[in-house]
Amino acid sequence: MTEETTEKTTEKTTTKEKRRTDENIIFVGNKPPMSYVLAVVTQFNTTGSDEVVIKARGRAISRAVDTAEITRNRFVTNAKIKDIKIGTESITNEEEGRTSNVSSIEIILTIKK
Repeated sequence: MTEETTEKTTEKTTTKEKRRTDENIIFVGNKPPMSYVLAVVTQFNTTGSDEVVIKARGRAISRAVDTAEITRNRFVTNAKIKDIKIGTESITNEEEGRTSNVSSIEIILTIKK
């Protein structure tokens, strides 16, 4: 995964920030899990990246977990789960103007080369 590293220097400390680019993020929706598995395997093989992020919200969370597990167990057996982040996102309905909370997940798969 390509990351940009920037350094902020203050009087006594130096901190490094890493920002991800969007090229290795797979957004899971309503398609069957095998469609997303193909996208993940393609990211690992063709781009040569060592990290892929699978993101989903709401009802697609179970499909994202299925995608990660199918990828790890059947296709890229040396892939490991680096991190799993869960959270809540507020979504505003433009027609009615009300906000609702939707669960979200981010699964980071990585392979060691």
